[in-house]
Amino acid sequence: MEIKQIAVIHTGFPEKFGIPRQSGLVREAQGVIEFLPEYRSKEALRGLEGYSHIWVLWEFSKAQKEHWAATVTPPRLGGKKRMGVFATRSPFRPNPIGMSVVKLEEIVEDEKKGMMLRVSAVDMLDQTPIFDIKPYLPYADSYPDALSGFAGDVFEHRLEVDFPESLLEKLPVSIRSAVIALLEQDPRTAFINDESRIWGLSYEGYNIRFTVSENVLTVCEVTLL
Repeated sequence: MEIKQIAVIHTGFPEKFGIPRQSGLVREAQGVIEFLPEYRSKEALRGLEGYSHIWVLWEFSKAQKEHWAATVTPPRLGGKKRMGVFATRSPFRPNPIGMSVVKLEEIVEDEKKGMMLRVSAVDMLDQTPIFDIKPYLPYADSYPDALSGFAGDVFEHRLEVDFPESLLEKLPVSIRSAVIALLEQDPRTAFINDESRIWGLSYEGYNIRFTVSENVLTVCEVTLL
């Protein structure tokens, strides 16, 4: 079986740190899917405009290892407790394939790059290779009563964000809500709890530096990358 890359997604995440741990958690996070020349057919997207969300199958292109392990240490569990790889969404798997449900905001046609998809609620690194796109079907893909295992136990963790107005004004208005939502998700490495440490989150060409004390995240610097 040969898997072909059909597209690439452009996002505001130049590095892994700070990317939402799942798609849908930060609805303001934007992305644009650009098809490779062979797949820029308008006909291939006929009917897609009728869907609000799509499945995206993609590659963990920056998280590959020569050998896979049967167990992994999920960050949200403190990086010490081991779980079976198939009970997690860890990028370190036999086949480094990720899947995300994203909101289809708009189908656009660029004069040079052809058909493109503008999406939101993304959780992918900039320049991530895309393998496939499928429509999301609420009647078949949604199970409201499904169990969420150990992942559900840590889902509700949020930080209170203290973002001084003088620093917030350094960001374009269009990305302010996304940055705040990303910070609320607590992007820190779970097993490092050093209140004196200054962390840095990169998004849309800006670096947002912050500290965390108890459950309050305080932004201390905003600079251009």
